[in-house]
Formats: sequence, C-alpha cells, structure tokens
Amino acid sequence: NNFLPDLDAIPDDVFRRTKLMILNYPNSPTGGTAPKSFFEDVVALAKEKEFVVVNDAAHIMLTFDGKPTSFLEVPGALDVGVEVHSMSKGYDMIGWRMGFVAGHPLVVKAFSDVKDNSDSGQFIATQKAAAAALDDDSIPERIRTKYRRRMEKLVKVLRDCGFEAEMPGGTYFLYTKSPSGTASGETFAASEDATRFLIEENGIVTVPWDDAGSFLRFSVTYIAEDEAAEDALMAETAARLSGAGFQWKS
Repeated sequence: NNFLPDLDAIPDDVFRRTKLMILNYPNSPTGGTAPKSFFEDVVALAKEKEFVVVNDAAHIMLTFDGKPTSFLEVPGALDVGVEVHSMSKGYDMIGWRMGFVAGHPLVVKAFSDVKDNSDSGQFIATQKAAAAALDDDSIPERIRTKYRRRMEKLVKVLRDCGFEAEMPGGTYFLYTKSPSGTASGETFAASEDATRFLIEENGIVTVPWDDAGSFLRFSVTYIAEDEAAEDALMAETAARLSGAGFQWKS
C-alpha cells in the first residue's frame, strides 16, 4: 500500500483504546512519502476517535518526489497533533541530538514538562548553532540536492547492473530486491546470504535494516569530496556489481 497504513482496516475496538497514533513520513528507512490526502484522512479520524497524532518528520528535508509535505499544513492538524523534527538529516547535524517539536500547544507543553524532568537539555553552543541553521534555508536545500544527486546516480548504476531500483520518496536509503544467486552457481536463500556475499566477495556493504526480508539496503551517506569522487565511487561500484553475474528469480 505504498507504505501507508490501511486506516479502514483498523477495528473499532482498537480505536476505543487508542490514545496516540504515531506516523513517520517521509518514512525511514523505506523512503515512502504520504500524500496530503492521507494526512487529511488522519486528521478527520483523530477528531472522530479522539486521539493525538505524532508525525516523525526527521527525513522531511530530504523529500525527493516534490515539495516536502508537513502533517501540520493540513487544515485541522494543529487541533489534533504535533510533528517532530530532527536537525540530523536535513542539516547534517547527525550525532548532535538536536531537534524540535511543533503543533498543538497542550501536547507541546506536555512534552516540555517531560523534558524538564528527564534531562537538562543540549549544550547551549549546539542549540545556538541549530537556531542559526534554521535561519538559513540554503543549508537543507544544498543537502537535499546532494543526496538526490547521489541517489539518482546509485539508481542508474543498480539498474544497469540488473537490479530493480526506483527513486525513494525521501531518504538516503535505497531498498532493492535481493538477487537469488549468481551465474557462477552461488545461491542465496535469503537477503542475508546475498549481503554476506557482497561484503566478502565484492567489498560492498548492504546491511539490511533488521529483517529486510528479500531486500538489500544501499545508502548514499558515503564520504566523497566532490562530484568527481562520487562518479569514481559509482564507477567502481558498477565494475564490482557487473562482474558478479547476479540473477533474480522471476
């Protein structure tokens, strides 16, 4: 269902006990995005069933399939929920543990009360750096452009090597169907076997996110000084993958 929950399939007895619905769009790690119409349905449902909505929007600044869509831009969303943001993804502050929550004032206050009694806040210099970053719209745009460019290059390389690869909606992860074996006789009963083969024989890391089933996970978070370095890395990736002779079950 394009990584969207089927809201109509949730039984009424579940809704009667529901206090909170947690969403995650753009979704990590699948890259799935939610259309505005889905958020509109969630808002209407939250008002009808009387529960709070929290959308984890950590990857929103890396949206590739159009303008980033915030849950809070939907009419009525401010009446039922909040959105949680991270400085890690769109501002390259990974490890700084900086973010913010916005939305319904009472829910934000409740969150603030919990924070006041559970920790002492981040080092003030990192808070000021985050505030300065939020004042510069060029930063997330530059980072989004970089990751989109890298993702497009990776998708092309994988397709040229026989993989089924599509641009994700918004993330720096890319899931592709795992090969079932190689032309030389290797067989892979699960994606973990293909992952191990890629690491040991090709020096390519595609570590699945927990149990990824029959999929491999690539990422474009590699270190490269410039586009020439990116292209060189992609050329090397293509050379290693094309020589492996991967095969897929139809």
